[in-house]
Amino acid sequence: MRKYEDTYLHKGLRKQLIDTLRYERKITDEAVLHAMNNVPRHFFLDSAFDRIAYEDRAFPIGEGQTISQPYTVAYQSQLLQVKKTDTILEIGTGSIYQASVLAEMGADIFTIERQKKLFEAQKDFPLKDKYPNIHFFYGDGYQGLHDYAPFDKILITAAAPYIPEKLMAQLKIGGKMVIPVQNIDDVQTMMRITKNDDGTWEEEVFDNFSFVPMLGGESK
Repeated sequence: MRKYEDTYLHKGLRKQLIDTLRYERKITDEAVLHAMNNVPRHFFLDSAFDRIAYEDRAFPIGEGQTISQPYTVAYQSQLLQVKKTDTILEIGTGSIYQASVLAEMGADIFTIERQKKLFEAQKDFPLKDKYPNIHFFYGDGYQGLHDYAPFDKILITAAAPYIPEKLMAQLKIGGKMVIPVQNIDDVQTMMRITKNDDGTWEEEVFDNFSFVPMLGGESK
C-alpha cells in the first residue's frame, strides 16, 4: 500500500508553484492560493509523478481524464468567489484535487463522476478523513443532483457544448456557475453565469482553456 508523505521537498515545490500562480499567473484570491498551498497535489497522482507533481501542467489519471493544470484550478476557483458557507456542485470529480481545494476553503462539496473506475477509486482517497465536507456521487453530470439542490455555486470541470439548463435550475437565485463552453472555433471559453431573480442569467466571458469534453450518461 502506498505511503502518503508530505515532505519538506514537497512543501518547498508547492510554495514555488503558489509563487508562480501569484506573481506570474496573476491569481489574486489569497483564499484560493492559501488552500492550494495546503493541499498536497502529489497525493492525487501516481507515485511516478511525485517529483513533477508541482509543475504547472495537467497529468493523466486514467479513463482518458486528467488532473487539471494548477493554474486552471486556481482560475476557476477564483471565478467561483467561494465563501465558507457555500454548497457547491462540481461536475467531474476526476482526481478529487479541485474538490479538495474547494473543501479546504470551507465549502460543502457535492461532486459527480460519470467514469465508474474513477468513482470506485474514490474509496482510497487519502484525505477522506480531512475533508468530510466532500460528498461523492456516481452519475450523469448533465442531470446534476436535484435532491440536494439548490446550490450556491456550480463548477463544471469539462468542456460543455452549451450551458445545461437542468443545472441552471439547480442553482440558487444569485448563485454562480463557472463553466468552460465549447464555441464554433473549437476553442473553450471560460464563462461565469449569474442567475437572476426571474430565472434568466447574466453571462461573463473570460479566457480560453483546454478541457476534456463533458459527456452525458454513465460510463461502466
